[in-house]
Amino acid sequence: MRVDKYLWCIRYYKTRTLATTACKKGQIKVNNDLAKPSREVFPQDIIELRKDQINYKLKVNDIPESRVGAKLVDIYRTDTTPKEQFEARELLKYSKDYYRKKGVGRPTKKDRRDIDDFTDETSLEDI
Repeated sequence: MRVDKYLWCIRYYKTRTLATTACKKGQIKVNNDLAKPSREVFPQDIIELRKDQINYKLKVNDIPESRVGAKLVDIYRTDTTPKEQFEARELLKYSKDYYRKKGVGRPTKKDRRDIDDFTDETSLEDI
């Protein structure tokens, strides 16, 4: 099975087009070699892919006939991604909250909504 179709079948990408694009960008490796979308995948292959700033490492157990349900994904792959990858993602999420100091620059959409909510609450109390 093609690597782009395999990654779509085991639900790592929502569409085959997204999987193909990831292959073309060099985000997918099969057995430590950059993979083109048409690269064949066989059982016991190791796939490394970068998605959402996490480097996933998968071992191919079996080839599915077509796209499988979320509960059946573990039959076709073994996820050997180190836990540090997910912890780094959590730290990155927290660092984004403190990237921009409060009161510096123009308000973001969230800041504007908070301001609007605050002004709406104060105007309702005046009535």
